[in-house]
Amino acid sequence: MDFKESKAIYLQIADRICDEITLGRYGEESRIPSVREYAALVEVNANTVMRAFDYLQTQGIIYNKRGIGYFVAVGAARLIYTLRKERFLKEEADCFLRQCYMLDITAEELAGMYREFIDKQKETGS
Repeated sequence: MDFKESKAIYLQIADRICDEITLGRYGEESRIPSVREYAALVEVNANTVMRAFDYLQTQGIIYNKRGIGYFVAVGAARLIYTLRKERFLKEEADCFLRQCYMLDITAEELAGMYREFIDKQKETGS
């Protein structure tokens, strides 16, 4: 796994696990790899993976069955979607909109660009 310098490694691992959940690799109530297995998979220290698992557990995305391992919580994919949408609207959209304001991009221009984007997505099936 290639890690970015701009974000803590444990958060990047947590994002990867969330991606795997939303893509259906790990379904609700299914077991995910152990801390050691996942550490070997992404080639990091087990403590870093443990921190990612702890983070996901506090978010309600995974849970631990003592002595058995970690499992995907019921509703985890929907929760991930909700949390990511909130984070996008708070962080990334604000930055994007600030840039639009600074560059004097109008709401009409943005709406037109968004409509074009949606049309293109529908054409390509993405």
